[in-house]
Amino acid sequence: MSDRQKITLTGAQETLLATLYGRALDTRARRPTLGDEAAVRAMRRIDYDFRRTGMTATTAAGVALRARQLDEWVVEFLADQPESTVLHLACGLDTRAHRISRPATVRWIDVDFPEVVELRERLLPVPEGDYRQIGASVTGEEWLEQVPADRPVVTVFEGLSMYLREEEGRRLIQRVTGRFPGGQLLFDVYGSLGIRMQKLVPAVRNSGATLHWGVDDPKVIEGWHEGLVCLDALRSVDMPGIELMPPAGRAQMWVLARIPGLRDVGRILRYRF
Repeated sequence: MSDRQKITLTGAQETLLATLYGRALDTRARRPTLGDEAAVRAMRRIDYDFRRTGMTATTAAGVALRARQLDEWVVEFLADQPESTVLHLACGLDTRAHRISRPATVRWIDVDFPEVVELRERLLPVPEGDYRQIGASVTGEEWLEQVPADRPVVTVFEGLSMYLREEEGRRLIQRVTGRFPGGQLLFDVYGSLGIRMQKLVPAVRNSGATLHWGVDDPKVIEGWHEGLVCLDALRSVDMPGIELMPPAGRAQMWVLARIPGLRDVGRILRYRF
């Protein structure tokens, strides 16, 4: 294809291609979990050796299950708060704003580095509704001032926390919870064992990225802002829909769920504030 886009991202930014590829592989599966056709179209327009991601049918299903769970929580929030803001941090090439149908009263803001936003503009169509993008590092101090604080907010950050240092994660959570009148935080984390095992993840190893922050006790984060309450802490091995995984993936999850330490290697968290 003549319009294929050359990718020059490295490090943590390069890993966004792994999650894109995972969602595309899932869409091609016999029993898709997410069915993200927009991811397939975007992937086909990228000039990149996706073998670098090390993505398999099993890990792709895991990526899709995580995305589906976060999507479902966003949908639940918007059903209860139709006049609210969706704040999608470190959005990468995620197509969540395309996947989720929402009331016209919802404001949606995607945030990522300027070079990632520029890539999104080349690869993805503009979603319908009240939608905008902000090009900035989510750990910066200025970008949040561009987000109106007049509504409840559901803040989603997928595949981000582990690349932050704990103090950066704490500061980000405190800034979001301190700015808005209320809402929810939805994000995934690695446990400390997952951080120690990071070089076993091909997308991390091959990109030269480094993982820093592991969360072993989700309750600790409750102390970072008054009124912050953990509603859900789903282990990756217990996610709804694991039965849709390939047989090898289901067997792997069954084994991991029965090994102390390994069963806590990853979680998806939901907090109310």
